[in-house]
Amino acid sequence: MSKQPPKSTSHKRPSLDEQQVLEGLVVRLLRKEERGPFHRQLRAHHYLKGIRFVGEQLNYIVEYQGQWLALLAWSAAAKHLAARDTWIGWSAGQRERRLALVANNCRFCILPEGQLPNLASRAMSLCLKRLAQDWQAAYGHPVVVVESFVDTQLFRGTAYKVSGWEEVGQTQGFGRTNQDYYTAHDRPKALWVRELEPGARQKLRARSLPPDWASVERKARARAACTVPELRALQERFAQVPDWRQRRIKTYPVPALLTMVALANLCGPVLGQRDLAAFAKKLTQAQLKALGVRWNVARQTYPAPKATMFFRLLTSIPAEQIQPILLAWQEEVLGPLPAEETLLIVDGKELNSAQGLQIVSVIAAGCQRWLGSEVIAAKSNEIPAARRLLTPLDLVDKTVVLDALHTQWETAQLVVFEKGADYLLTVKGNQKGLAKTIHTLLHQQGFPPSAPGCVDVGGQ
Repeated sequence: MSKQPPKSTSHKRPSLDEQQVLEGLVVRLLRKEERGPFHRQLRAHHYLKGIRFVGEQLNYIVEYQGQWLALLAWSAAAKHLAARDTWIGWSAGQRERRLALVANNCRFCILPEGQLPNLASRAMSLCLKRLAQDWQAAYGHPVVVVESFVDTQLFRGTAYKVSGWEEVGQTQGFGRTNQDYYTAHDRPKALWVRELEPGARQKLRARSLPPDWASVERKARARAACTVPELRALQERFAQVPDWRQRRIKTYPVPALLTMVALANLCGPVLGQRDLAAFAKKLTQAQLKALGVRWNVARQTYPAPKATMFFRLLTSIPAEQIQPILLAWQEEVLGPLPAEETLLIVDGKELNSAQGLQIVSVIAAGCQRWLGSEVIAAKSNEIPAARRLLTPLDLVDKTVVLDALHTQWETAQLVVFEKGADYLLTVKGNQKGLAKTIHTLLHQQGFPPSAPGCVDVGGQ
């Protein structure tokens, strides 16, 4: 039997025996086999009883010589807290991407055996010293800010205050009852916050995170910044795409599937059908219903499409059917390309996880707007693909930038004579004849480089 700590709360200063307990306190992570007793103790002694943890979580035992004296539970931070977000100073987008760097002290329970002066503040201080490192070991990133709610009708938050926490405001008196629903409980709580390292707030609202924090942004589930009318307009446009399937009743209409693909790409990199299925699985029932998914009577749910469904979609619908729809929708949402966007960049890339598939695209340099893409045919290269891509575009008074691969007479003629644009072509050292001609024209001729005919590309 472990030694029982003395029980005394009749004085503010701890006795010698109580001080010995405080100095011998151990804060350790909860072991797997201790989960049952941990939750039973919470239900028995915490005024909020048990808890359903959300997302990442760590639980701690505070003990003295094997005797449990207190319990601390940490979980993912609350999504929307106006006072906390103002205190940090980050934008809504930064909060979405970086919220995993904040942890919530969702339970702090002093057990009957732990009712000693200063035990609460001592336990909290010891836990905070190891929390960031433990979170890093468990989830691959630290936590740098912590938050907690204190019911001011029952507590004053003294343990938080003496542990370096700061009270920044009150909650609005709502509690989450489902993934997307909140109900009023008419009992606002005081919000306490604390940095776990100096300058954490400034780093959270900075343009870029420190390298050892940046992994949270790569893992974060991004959100598409589209309104409901904009999404409906996209679905309506996708309705013109023919369905390759013969079945009359379909759980997933083509417009619903294509809209999911578009949303997934707006939210971040997509490497194939598995990423699309993972994205669809995170959609709520209300979102799946709004997208047009058919109700499954047997399962009583709107089912999310699997990877096989997306594979069939991607391999059955030609890209040339989709591109005009996306370009038209983009112009509907963003408006025409601004007149001041005169610099266009042509560049080719090999797609990740696409079995060597390559495309060439045109991007407006200033606003980074996509103007179209062309698949590079097998056993070919970017040159003919770029010419096909530029042919239908309005290039009058634009300047087209291409790399050295495209420094060809036919491409230059297309840009200047057929499309009414200027070009900026790269010349490398291995293009010796052309490099010599340009050097002669720029340095030995008695006319300015901008004069007509100063560079005779056709003479290469």
